Amino acid sequence: MAKVRVYQLARKYDISSEALIKILVKEGITVKSHMSTVEDTVEMLIEQHINRVKAATKKEVRKKGKKEKPAKPAKPAKPAKPAKPTKPAKPAKSRRPKRAEKRREADQKAVKESVKRTLAKLEITRKSRRRKRKVEVSEIKEDEDVIRLPEFSTVLDLSQQLEVEPTEIIQKCLDLGLMVTINQRLDSDTIVMIAQEYGYRVEFTADYGQELLKEKRQVKPERLQIRPPVVTIMGHVDHGKTSLLDRIRSSNIIAGEKGGITQHIGAYEVETGSGGITFIDTPGHEAFTAMRSRGAQVTDIVILIVAADDGVMPQTVEAINHARAADVPIIVAINKIDLPNANTDKVKRDLLSQNLILEEYGGNVMAAEISAKLGEGVEHLLEMILLQAEIMELKSDPDAQVRGIVLEARKEEGRGIVCTVLVQQGTLHVGHVFLTGNFSGRIRALLNERGKKIDYAPPATPVVVLGCTGVPQAGDSFIQVEEERTAKEIALKRQQFQRERERRTAQRITLDDLYKQIQEGGIKELNLIIKTDTDGSAEALVDSLTSLDTEVVKINVIHKGVGLINESDILLASASNAVVIGFHTGIAPRASVLGKTEKVDIRFYDVIYQAIDDVKAAMSGLLEPVVVEKDIGEAEVRQVFRVSKIGSIAGCYVRSGMVIRNAQVRLKRDGEIVHKGAITSLKRFKDDVKEVQSGFECGIGLGDFNEIREGDVLEIYEEELQSQKIE
Repeated sequence: MAKVRVYQLARKYDISSEALIKILVKEGITVKSHMSTVEDTVEMLIEQHINRVKAATKKEVRKKGKKEKPAKPAKPAKPAKPAKPTKPAKPAKSRRPKRAEKRREADQKAVKESVKRTLAKLEITRKSRRRKRKVEVSEIKEDEDVIRLPEFSTVLDLSQQLEVEPTEIIQKCLDLGLMVTINQRLDSDTIVMIAQEYGYRVEFTADYGQELLKEKRQVKPERLQIRPPVVTIMGHVDHGKTSLLDRIRSSNIIAGEKGGITQHIGAYEVETGSGGITFIDTPGHEAFTAMRSRGAQVTDIVILIVAADDGVMPQTVEAINHARAADVPIIVAINKIDLPNANTDKVKRDLLSQNLILEEYGGNVMAAEISAKLGEGVEHLLEMILLQAEIMELKSDPDAQVRGIVLEARKEEGRGIVCTVLVQQGTLHVGHVFLTGNFSGRIRALLNERGKKIDYAPPATPVVVLGCTGVPQAGDSFIQVEEERTAKEIALKRQQFQRERERRTAQRITLDDLYKQIQEGGIKELNLIIKTDTDGSAEALVDSLTSLDTEVVKINVIHKGVGLINESDILLASASNAVVIGFHTGIAPRASVLGKTEKVDIRFYDVIYQAIDDVKAAMSGLLEPVVVEKDIGEAEVRQVFRVSKIGSIAGCYVRSGMVIRNAQVRLKRDGEIVHKGAITSLKRFKDDVKEVQSGFECGIGLGDFNEIREGDVLEIYEEELQSQKIE
């Protein structure tokens, strides 16, 4: 027979667990708590019990109705009161059925109220108290049993959602064996279990305060205006993405990038003769997969750059997948057609293998052959972008509440927190209060991509925002908030939830775990502290380094941040024996002195390849050296001599290599290893020698091993310690 828990049955019949336990006790079934199990046949007893209660209640209502009915006919004495005697006949026909209907409704209401009172006596009704709402219960039935709150909410937050006293939640936690206070945070399992006790389901929200950020200026169709398209340039490294943007903007962005590759997401506005275009330039190196993904998520059109002399490469395929995942149209730009080894036909065939069918082959993907270096075909590419944008009919409401997305964030000396934001809706002005990620702020200044101050930023405009209280993560939403107090409260709550989440999810090793790891051979860890100039670079660097994990060596990034390497980073590295990596950033003077005092290893990099290679080398240094056998020679046993007090001596002929005294030896017989040991003595005729070359005869002693036979083969080798390398 299948078994079911008490709280599951209570949820099925929409009653509390305590009430169900009392019903089961009356039916002769003993249970201890809501987690007790009972046979599924008990459901019949519960249904019968509830039906009996309802039937008894209906009988009581009928008896009361019969007693009350004779008293009602006293009201017909009122016909003398009619104000208009000309119209009594018509209402008389309609009043009787209405009175009958009213009586029927009154009887039904009386039955329902009596059932409720009876069930209340048995404590079957739900204990939770909901707020009085103007909306009918039938209209909100779908949502009344669902509560929404963030993970790791406090006891007070949960009690407010369930609309019960905090003392009740504390008592429930005590029943579960948890000692809590009103401000203590609960984990998700505890919240779900307590909510189920009150008959509610829990939906955990990702970001706190979403329900408080209601749009007062909503998007209206009559205010929609055509906006510039947001175009993302994607492709393999060194295929000419930034060079194309250089040609379009008539600038030289590459000169500002280390190693000739783009390390960040850049957003730029370009004015053409037919309209404006917003370009987002994403890095092409494989380490910046996450950054390219964010670029595809905020874009309207993707420009896929493919070099005519190189063809489709791994990052090209990756860019195609990101564009498809974002469900945005792709325009292919075949670059470097001016090179002598350019082969555009091969590129088109490679694109076909990726299910990217160009228009000339009957597909729907536009393509342009260009030379970013010479400017050939660039104007045609811009026309394609504007044509695709016209087909898509891109519009937005400039008067709605401002919403956007953070493309990049960093900390600059003298400016503070600098965020690159793409405005997606509304018009951003200086002085606006905003909320982004776990931080809030008021806009002190707006700058375009060239560093010039602007007064406002309409939709589809990339803008640099000054005034945030912290460094948000790239990809965080950027929302305008009417009241600064509301923004600060939500930001503070989100920071509290984030700290609690990090504290709860932090993996702490115990002595038992440490002992197990030692017994299993031990897991080596390389602790890292990463500081970069932008949050996007930190995320990309962490993803690249953690992907180097092996079964033997683990990468443990104990801290990542934006800005200069400070004293706190050095102290943390000293305490945790970590290596500090600075990417596109420097170090504070005091931190530099402290680093030398504490002997902390600090590394600075401008190109990500170098950082990855150095970390690989460091990981290889953590590996224990391995013993490698190096073959020296081989000898055949042709005769065995028995010497008293010494044992057996093998008369051998050296077939290859050499035999060295004190070297290691494997004795094989019929292809199987019979003995492994060391050569204890080596003689040629009567003289002791250190080595014997191939083609000569010698006598070999193997210590205490005397089971030597003619025809045995001795393999001589040396053991060397070699350091392991991580590929």
